[in-house]
Amino acid sequence: MFRGLVTAFRTLTIFPVPGQETSHHTSALPFFPVVGFTLGLLLWVVSLFDRLISDSGWPMGIAALMLLANIISTRALHLDGLADFADALGGGWDKARRLEIMKDTRLGVFGGVAVVIALLCKWLAFSRLISVGSTVWVILLFMIARTMQVHLAARLDYARVEGGTASSFVQGASAYHLAAAYAITLLAALVFGPFGLAALGLAVIVTWIYGAWCRKNIGGITGDLLGAGNEIVEVTLLLVAAILGKPLLIYIGWRWLLN
Repeated sequence: MFRGLVTAFRTLTIFPVPGQETSHHTSALPFFPVVGFTLGLLLWVVSLFDRLISDSGWPMGIAALMLLANIISTRALHLDGLADFADALGGGWDKARRLEIMKDTRLGVFGGVAVVIALLCKWLAFSRLISVGSTVWVILLFMIARTMQVHLAARLDYARVEGGTASSFVQGASAYHLAAAYAITLLAALVFGPFGLAALGLAVIVTWIYGAWCRKNIGGITGDLLGAGNEIVEVTLLLVAAILGKPLLIYIGWRWLLN
């Protein structure tokens, strides 16, 4: 079990977690939401520096620091997947061509634009959440986004016949791995209250639509598509949280229902 946790952290982050990795990469999948919790916690801690600057703070500057911490801690792994997905979406006319484009290490214009838009959306969302004091929600949203990677790995076949970097995570992924990841995230969502459950529900809907597209147009999932799915869910949830703003903090938990 511990080896699966080590593999999850070493795969998704730069954190030098001690210990041996598992030889069965699918055993790392239930720990993906734990990695999301850690990354979200890191960004929440960074957001607290806004209170140290002055009475009014500097939300945009601290949001930039959060964004930088997010990029460095994950090695921009999922952004790379998003870029490849966007290039394949914009330049591929069939499954074979899309897979070929995603394997190309060069960055195309579609990929570049997708990364810029994703980073801009995250920066704006972080800034807004800092302004209203609701950055604690980043913890749950990052957990949910990584759980959706497990959802995709367990529900879709690996698209490349010859295998690939993420094939060991996808091939053999089962309902058990999915249920374990969902159980951890559902517990966290329950702590956050009805809005937390709503965020999880929204993520499932977005992931289902994205997964259906991947199945139809790519023939399954790849490592790049797992990363892209993470970014799509993460950005969507962050933007919704930013739009809702302060009520997210007011209605955290369940006590407000009794008032």
